Amino acid sequence: MESLFPLLEPLLPRVQKPVQYVGGELNAQLKDWDAADVRWCLMYPDAYEVGLPNQGVMILYEVLNEQPGVLAERTYSVWPDLEALMREHAVPQFTVDAHRPVKAFDLFGISFSTELGYTNMLNALDLAGIPLTATDRGLDDPVVVAGGHAAFNPEPIAEFVDCAVLGDGEQAVLEMTDVVRSWKSCGREGGREGLLLRLATEVAGVYVPRFYDVEYLPDGRIKRVVPNTHGVPFRVGKRTVMDLDEWPYPKAPLVPLAETVHERMSVEIFRGCTRGCRFCQAGMITRPVRERSITGIGEMVDRGLKATGYEEVGLLSLSSADHSEIGEIAHQLADRYEGTQTSLSLPSTRVDAFNITLANELTRGGRRSGLTFAPEGGSERLRRVINKTVTKEDLIRTVTTAYQGGWRQVKLYFMVGLPTETDEDVLEIAELAHEVIRTGRRETGQKDVRCTVSIGGFVPKPHTPFQWAAQLDAATTDRRLKLLRDAINTDRTLGRSIGFRYHDGEPGIVEGLLSRGDRRVSAVIRKVWEDGGRFDGWSEHFSYARWMACAAAAGVDVDWYTTRERTETEVLPWDHLDSGLEKDWLWADWQEALTAVEVDDCRWSPCYDCGVCPGMNTSIQIGPTGRTLLPLSVT
Repeated sequence: MESLFPLLEPLLPRVQKPVQYVGGELNAQLKDWDAADVRWCLMYPDAYEVGLPNQGVMILYEVLNEQPGVLAERTYSVWPDLEALMREHAVPQFTVDAHRPVKAFDLFGISFSTELGYTNMLNALDLAGIPLTATDRGLDDPVVVAGGHAAFNPEPIAEFVDCAVLGDGEQAVLEMTDVVRSWKSCGREGGREGLLLRLATEVAGVYVPRFYDVEYLPDGRIKRVVPNTHGVPFRVGKRTVMDLDEWPYPKAPLVPLAETVHERMSVEIFRGCTRGCRFCQAGMITRPVRERSITGIGEMVDRGLKATGYEEVGLLSLSSADHSEIGEIAHQLADRYEGTQTSLSLPSTRVDAFNITLANELTRGGRRSGLTFAPEGGSERLRRVINKTVTKEDLIRTVTTAYQGGWRQVKLYFMVGLPTETDEDVLEIAELAHEVIRTGRRETGQKDVRCTVSIGGFVPKPHTPFQWAAQLDAATTDRRLKLLRDAINTDRTLGRSIGFRYHDGEPGIVEGLLSRGDRRVSAVIRKVWEDGGRFDGWSEHFSYARWMACAAAAGVDVDWYTTRERTETEVLPWDHLDSGLEKDWLWADWQEALTAVEVDDCRWSPCYDCGVCPGMNTSIQIGPTGRTLLPLSVT
């Protein structure tokens, strides 16, 4: 398979950041095309600077390339300047590893962490010369595979993807590879349809939309989703990797040539969360909690630093300070790398899990990375609604601890538009921020303490207790944001130490349409792409007017999908896709949210029957293990 680089290279001097398209990164892998019998192209549907650090793609890239006879390469969304030149000069979508055409691969896997990447997927398919509609693809077109968190409701893109993988991908991609290899060795028996049927019936967690019919009621709600092909499951269950120590990936993380959003070596220290935050899809769909052992973490840090040359290690998870041995992990890693330039960071830290001991260990390397805390709701009542069990006193104490530990800047993340929210709940964010600055100045004796209040709009997500909730309309969201900004600035002596960052309400409405949409929404996505929609996650490229106009042209009522509250009996577009959570339990938790009843973390309390462990034949895996880091010397 010849490289497209001779065609691409003359175009690169004419675009911004050409280095992002040339490949050759440290730890990138080039394998012999002809020696492989199954070939994957992996994509994160955003720009290189966002996509390259993505852990999911990086893990699958290594897992696949370790296998004999398997080749995996990467592609990312190209910026509009290069897209125009590629179309003008007939250069198709290419991989950055060997600049091979995406259309030549057997499987095209796309990882969606947000639904706003859907138009970028269509653009990549079109640039690659792959038919947009799955039913129009032929025997030689790649199998288009959706993965990531958004794949737990792939119905809005069911027209465009051949299949979706629910849950953890490490084992699933290997089993899919075996099926493709067997199919090819048998002369591609049954054609494309035969391959998809084998994937749907032989690989757990693979959902093929074409094998399911959706029936609607006269009022537009879904009547039922039923299989139309013998042998496919009525409900498709998610995949769960149960022993993370057996999957120590990435072993040699990619080191980018161009600047990216994260410049560090990252280790996933555990997967899953049982805190029960009702808004959090990631926490719900990744249950149960599975911790990587302290020795496994130590080995990954040692190997990764040697393979990359990075000087910062990010200890990743949904809430890293919740690892049962986080204190020992931080202490022993700080011991190991003391005297070097290596620093540790916890990119996301719960308010009630941060303490001065942990703070001291994180700063022993001499550098302090940013600290982000996420109270989410402005008032204690609202935090009970969302099950974010943090008091005002907890937050003030935690942030003050950070200031006393030498940090001078912290970021506080909140959401606007949460269920039952009032103007008063939002205005309490300003009061909290003022108190943080006031207390920080008093306890440290310094005037240079700062905090940034960052606001996101709440979007109800599938497979959460809030999947039935009405989303706040964009106008009300914007009005509350203005109220909050004005309240922060009422006291200028405090307000000048408070940064205020926010997203207005319009992108959230589009995300809500795509998050809880059904197959009828695919027409909107296609029209938006045809009208020039690209990079919808970037404010400079996003057009709310375009989305609304295309929805109207497609006959789709956006309010019906977003600001409408669902009833208990309504069939939701994703009900045939099983995250392990019982729908009855989710509904009960939704009712408890409306009365502000909190639920304990089942790691430390009796099981409250969410359904994941018995339904998926899994279990919570936590320490403490009592192990210590291997006595490795740092050279």
